[in-house]
Amino acid sequence: MSVSVTRDFATRRFWARFVTQTLSGVGFFSILAGTASALFPKALPSVGIIAGCTALVVSLGYGLYRSWPRPVQQNYKSPNIEIRIFEGDLFEQEGNIVVGMTDTFDTETPHIIDEKGVQAQLLTRVYRNDVKALDQALDKALEGCTESHRFGPGDGKPGKQIAYPVGTVITIAPAVRRLVFCVAYSRMNKSNEAHGSVDDVWRSLHNLWDEVRAKGNGDQVSIAVIGGGQARISQYLPAQDSIRFIILSYIFASRKAKVCDRLNIVAREPDVRNLDMLELQAFLKSLKPS
Repeated sequence: MSVSVTRDFATRRFWARFVTQTLSGVGFFSILAGTASALFPKALPSVGIIAGCTALVVSLGYGLYRSWPRPVQQNYKSPNIEIRIFEGDLFEQEGNIVVGMTDTFDTETPHIIDEKGVQAQLLTRVYRNDVKALDQALDKALEGCTESHRFGPGDGKPGKQIAYPVGTVITIAPAVRRLVFCVAYSRMNKSNEAHGSVDDVWRSLHNLWDEVRAKGNGDQVSIAVIGGGQARISQYLPAQDSIRFIILSYIFASRKAKVCDRLNIVAREPDVRNLDMLELQAFLKSLKPS
């Protein structure tokens, strides 16, 4: 059993659901026993202890079954899509992936880009540390995109000097039948410090789903939890809220026009430690049309 599933046993939501479901089982057997006692008043006392113990065991089993943590996923019929949330490695997922970047699309590690971040992993794991190849792919995809500003010689900014509007989304294809959607959701200053806001993330996600819809061919898309790392958004958009943000934006975009068949939200182990998976499952279920 995965750590992310067993961790749910320690949550208040699990125990509240377990107690509620167990008591509903006890209530069912109480009604059954009352009915049997009224119909067969002499038969019940002789099997009372055995029947009571059996009813309690069955009720506990029923409560455990109904509240047992399961993989977090939800299917929707209108449109026909699926959302999954799980712990894993973004770059090991099948299909297309989303990589968050800054508005300068810098690639140099470790002094400009955090070598532990998703953007750095795109360089090391997909492009095998070939910075030139990644930069060429990004520059080609950025052709025609509007610049927001350029850093001048007086700024002294190391790395790339051209910045694009936050929310810019470009697509690169490092492998056959695999696209990488690069979305700029944070701003890089002249000191190479990345900053972002909730509005920036929401705008970026809105543009992202438009790009996925146009170029993704309906294939599943995997995205990491947004907001950690150098973007410094996690203080006001923690992992739990970041996932809700991603889900809501995807649902709203899909109701407008289908984006892709399945969205995978892939959380790293440090993020999973702070997630309430049962609450996220309840959130997904609440978004089903009534």
